[in-house]
Amino acid sequence: MRKLLLTTALLIATMSAAHAETIKASVNGLVCSFCATGIEKTFKAQPAVEMVKVDLDKKLVTINTKSLETMDDATITKLLTDAGYTVTDIKREK
Repeated sequence: MRKLLLTTALLIATMSAAHAETIKASVNGLVCSFCATGIEKTFKAQPAVEMVKVDLDKKLVTINTKSLETMDDATITKLLTDAGYTVTDIKREK
């Protein structure tokens, strides 16, 4: 019984993680920690977002979506543009 529960839990965890998405947006205009904090707040307020990380040195915003969720490029671009930044590229990983 214990093995069955463990196997079931692992299967569920694997299935949910498989449907999450990592989105990396290259952004011009990121210069300070205030920029990073503002972007993180903006994206964390989105229902599809699990986690967001801003790398100022690489000018990169990494967004991890919740299981079975996604964000389209237009939404990402609009959120960043409205915040005063320019999106140069968006890449997706599963």
